[in-house]
Amino acid sequence: MAVDLHPVKQETFDTCALTNTDPKGFVRTVEVYREADFGLYMARGANHPGFGYLESWLLPDYGLRANIFHFRPGFQRDQDFYFDIADITVDGPVWRTRDLYIDLVSKTGRPAEVVDIDELAAAAAAGLVTAAEVERAIEATLAAVDGIARHHDDPMAWLRSVGADLTWADAVELMPANEKP
Repeated sequence: MAVDLHPVKQETFDTCALTNTDPKGFVRTVEVYREADFGLYMARGANHPGFGYLESWLLPDYGLRANIFHFRPGFQRDQDFYFDIADITVDGPVWRTRDLYIDLVSKTGRPAEVVDIDELAAAAAAGLVTAAEVERAIEATLAAVDGIARHHDDPMAWLRSVGADLTWADAVELMPANEKP
């Protein structure tokens, strides 16, 4: 099966301006940014056809972006968390991610599913990522899968055990699918 090769997805999170610039260059208004010693929490509406709200934690020490997509009726997926493997940098109030292609789909109580490793291989072959980035992506993936498995397939239990106690919204309001970002 051919891989749909795309450039590395990069995002910017500006905690002062309360914006998130997505990989396509769209500037999104952020409702909440919250910094912790282990990362940055972001919560914002989303006008995506499949989901209307996004919560994310950027976790630089673990090479992870942990996400909860709040899906619209009819678009639900059998997942609790979606993890992007990413390089994350911080420059004052501005955080940046460079997505390293591999993702983990997690449903608490079931083994995490590793997806898109074929995209990482294709990106490496095309020179879109360096050997060092490939190594970091694989190491972050292996550490996350091992940690989640060792905590009974509970990613939040694993992250708490390493000092990253992630908190999420109790309730959110979905943005309409056709609303401007």
